[in-house]
Amino acid sequence: MTGTTPRRRPSLRLPRPRRAAEGRDGEVDPAGGAGRPPRVVVVGGGFAGFYALRSLQRHLPRGRAELLLVNPNDYFLYSPLLPEVATGVVEARHIAVSLRRPLRRVRLVLGRVQDVDLPERTITVRRGDLEQRFGWDHLVLTPGSITRQFEIPGVPEHARGLKTLVEAVYLRDHLLEQLDLADAQPDTTEGRAARAAMLTVVAVGAGYTGTEFVAQAHRWLTRIERRWDHTRARDVRWVLVDVAPAVLPELGPQLGDHALGVLRRRGVDVRLNTSVRSADDSGVVLTDGTSIATRTLVWGAGVVASPLVGGLGLPTRRGRLVTDPDLSVPGVEGLWAAGDAAAVPDLAAGPGDDGELPDTQPTAQHAQRQGTAVGRNIAAALGFGTAREYRHRDLGLVADLGGFDAVARPLGIRLTGPVAKLVTRGYHLLVLPSVSNRVRVALDWAFQTLLPPDETQLSVVREEDARLASAQATAIYGPGEERRSAV
Repeated sequence: MTGTTPRRRPSLRLPRPRRAAEGRDGEVDPAGGAGRPPRVVVVGGGFAGFYALRSLQRHLPRGRAELLLVNPNDYFLYSPLLPEVATGVVEARHIAVSLRRPLRRVRLVLGRVQDVDLPERTITVRRGDLEQRFGWDHLVLTPGSITRQFEIPGVPEHARGLKTLVEAVYLRDHLLEQLDLADAQPDTTEGRAARAAMLTVVAVGAGYTGTEFVAQAHRWLTRIERRWDHTRARDVRWVLVDVAPAVLPELGPQLGDHALGVLRRRGVDVRLNTSVRSADDSGVVLTDGTSIATRTLVWGAGVVASPLVGGLGLPTRRGRLVTDPDLSVPGVEGLWAAGDAAAVPDLAAGPGDDGELPDTQPTAQHAQRQGTAVGRNIAAALGFGTAREYRHRDLGLVADLGGFDAVARPLGIRLTGPVAKLVTRGYHLLVLPSVSNRVRVALDWAFQTLLPPDETQLSVVREEDARLASAQATAIYGPGEERRSAV
C-alpha cells in the first residue's frame, strides 16, 4: 500500500479446505465441484450483503457462479428511515425492499446461520424446525450489527431498540398506548404519579438513532395531540441521555451544537456525560443519581458486530472480524467480510499517530460501498475483472430532526434548517435501491405534509417480540466465547 503502514497479517493456520460432504447433521448441499460452478454464499442481506450480490451479478457472466444469500427475511431493510416508521411518517413496508426482485440470479435461503465450519467449508442454516447445510467456495460474512447493551441491570428486559421493523412498529404503538392510558388516569395522587410515568420517554444514545427518534417523535405528537382529551404534546417529558459529551458527534461540534439547540428549544431534557445505571418496570436510575419514573426506555447506545464473528475463532478488533484492505479475511482461503461486522482498514484516512490505520466506521455508507467492492473482488478471484483495495472517504452525513429542521454535511459543507432537510430527504431517495420504494416513501412524505398525520394504533407486535433479544435475534446466541453464533 503506497503511503500507508500495512497491518501485520495474523498467523492463523487452518486445515486445508475440503469440499462439503455428507456429515452428522444430514445431507449437505455441496459447493462447486466437477460439473458445478463455484458457489458464493453471502450471509446477511443488509447494506453490505445486498450490494455485494448486486456487484456479483454485474461482474460475473450468467452461469459462471452460483450465488446464494442466507437472510432471515425476504427483504433488504433501509434502516436509516426507521425513526420515520416509528413516528408514523413512513409506512413500514415502504422501507423494506424485496430481495428477489433486484437479485434475480440469487438463490435466497430464508433462515439464520447456526454454525460456520471453516475447515469443512460448510454453514448450517436453521428456520423453524428445518435445518440445512450448504457448502461454499467463497463465503461472504455481512451479518451486520446489533444494538450495544452493556452489562446494565434491567436493560435487556425493559429497554426497546430501534434497529428492526418489529421494534419501530412496536415503539409507535407503545407511545400511543402510553398516552392513551395517561389520558384516562383519574385525578388522584396515584393517578397523577402513573400519568407522569406514562408521559415520560427516556432515550439512551444521542447518536443518529436516539436523536432522530426523540426529535421526530416530539414533532409527531405535536401534530396529533388533539387525539386526547386531557393530554397535550407539551405534557410529554423527553429525556435524552448519552455518556458522550456531545449530540451527533459524527457530524462535528458545530452541527452537533445546532442539533442540541433544536432539542432544548423543544423542551427536551438532554443529559450528556451520563448513562443508565439500572432499569426496571417503573423507571430508570441514571449514573448522576437521578431516578426517573417512566414506562418507555428507548435504547440506541451504539452498535456492536453480530456475535457470529466472535464464534469463528478468527482475529477480531473491537469485536469486528479483521480483514485485509481487499476485504478478504487473512489466513482463510475464500472467506470475506464487509460492513458493520468487519474491521476494514481505512486507507482514505491514512495512518494515525501510532502508525496504524484506523478501521472504517460502521455506517451504512461504508457498508454499501464495501459490499460493492467485495463483490467485484470475488468476481476477480473467479477470473473476471481486477481486484482492488477498498478506499472510500465519507461523502457526508445527514440527520432529520423533524418538521423543517435537519443537519447535514454533504462533502464537508455544513447545512442546517430547510436546506439541510431537502438534502437529507434527497439523499435517502437517492440511496434507496428501488424505484418503487422511492416513489412510495416520497408519497408518504407528501401525504404527511398535505393530509392529517396517521395516528392509528395497530397493536400488531407483541411486547415480548419487541424485546432486544427477540427482535434482534440475540436470544438464540449461546453463552461463552467459543459458542457457535447465529445471524
